[in-house]
Amino acid sequence: MSSKNVVRSVATILILTMGLMISASAMTIPAGSKVTVRLGQSLSSERSRTGDSFDASLANDLVINGTTVAKAGAPCKGKVTYAKDSGRLHVPGALTIRLTSVDGQAVTSTARSLKGKSHTKSNATKIGGGAAAGALIGALAGGGKGAAIGAGVGAGAGTGVAAATGKQNVAFSAETPLAFTVTGVSK
Repeated sequence: MSSKNVVRSVATILILTMGLMISASAMTIPAGSKVTVRLGQSLSSERSRTGDSFDASLANDLVINGTTVAKAGAPCKGKVTYAKDSGRLHVPGALTIRLTSVDGQAVTSTARSLKGKSHTKSNATKIGGGAAAGALIGALAGGGKGAAIGAGVGAGAGTGVAAATGKQNVAFSAETPLAFTVTGVSK
């Protein structure tokens, strides 16, 4: 083989290799792709607000049709789509997030949501327990009338305890692996 043919062969191989590399990096992440990311910071219903952005990194390689489109550790971004701080006596905290980009490619995704546990059982226990304790103490101190007064005072104290301890916020911890499904590509 002449040196001219060798140069042509090497040039052809380089062009084909570069074309494959460019097409792999330009490949669109199709809808239905499963993407697992690790959060770069914690997100909570107490501190996060609807519209806040967050950073994450790809937990493992994203492979489409046998081609690696993005390597583990690639940067990802997301958005808090709903955040509600917990009330003290009702309405537990809630938090919903979505991905907005994977390795620089804008995407839409399914949501991941958390909701705090209900206040009802805890509050009923604290308020009812306070009323019962107050009635018992009132009955011992002042009979029937004392029991009624003690129940009211005890219920008030139980409500105060419920209000002081009742927040039910939720959070995604930093480095938490979260799986999303890509639903489309944003422009």
